[in-house]
Amino acid sequence: MGRYVVRRLLQMVPVFVGSTLLIFLMVNVMGDPVAGLCGERACDPATAAQLKREFGLDKPVWQQYLTYMGHLFSGDFGTAFNGQKVTELMGTAFPVTIRLTIVAILFEIVIGVTLGVVTGLRRGRPVDTAVLLLTLVVISVPTFVTGLLLQLLLGVKWAWIRPSVSPDAAFGELIVPGLVLASVSLAYVTRLTRTSIAENKRADYVRTAIAKGLPRRRVITRHLLRNSLIPVVTFIGTDIGALMGGAIVTERIFNIHGVGYQLYQGILRQNTQTVVGFVTVLVLVFLVANLLVDLLYAVLDPRIRYA
Repeated sequence: MGRYVVRRLLQMVPVFVGSTLLIFLMVNVMGDPVAGLCGERACDPATAAQLKREFGLDKPVWQQYLTYMGHLFSGDFGTAFNGQKVTELMGTAFPVTIRLTIVAILFEIVIGVTLGVVTGLRRGRPVDTAVLLLTLVVISVPTFVTGLLLQLLLGVKWAWIRPSVSPDAAFGELIVPGLVLASVSLAYVTRLTRTSIAENKRADYVRTAIAKGLPRRRVITRHLLRNSLIPVVTFIGTDIGALMGGAIVTERIFNIHGVGYQLYQGILRQNTQTVVGFVTVLVLVFLVANLLVDLLYAVLDPRIRYA
């Protein structure tokens, strides 16, 4: 196990370098940051040259990347064009988005897996058909429509929640935004769990456990559920980074100043340091989540061993 973890950590290094290089190149070619600094009125050549020298934009892109990576390993993610440290923006944005992601993941695990198990064990029955139709509707409706509809009904019309979230964004205020953020993934988790349960229910090891006279609950929890959750864990593990980086729409709807909000502002203002810094952390989240998912396989299935 230890050698496997070390090998995976070493494999993460080229993936991290390649991902950050690709992001850095894409962000640098998407527009002129100096034009974004000057606003609607174009900068005069002298001011533009001064700004480029000040932010290091007059150097070749490869040199800018090497300088950025050198600062990154010392914990410096750069400075935004407004003079604020990117780490300060991360310090205010990531805690909010992490809480929002935790709420969304809990919805996926509790509701999605539960519905998937129920429908998988009752495949073809009315409850199975109803859940399939409901998840299909959730997948088909865009997230911004679901978010605006819930905000209108629960926040404006019925006044059950606040239409927008306060700056500290406590867990209680993030229940509805978390449900909106997790809605599509929750539907996929439900369908994936249902399919996996329905397929493994006919497997030989399940029939053997039933033939031995084991209690139904033990057969489901110890044998059927553990093996069926492997693809579900894979999906949820990769979905963590996607939820954190893809929360732009949800955070805009509920006025949450998290990672999605900062990425939106950075792209809108062509703020290279902000966009690259935040996406770099999201790449690390993806890599660590994938490593933890691989390690969880051995917990769910004792037959899996890592050398």
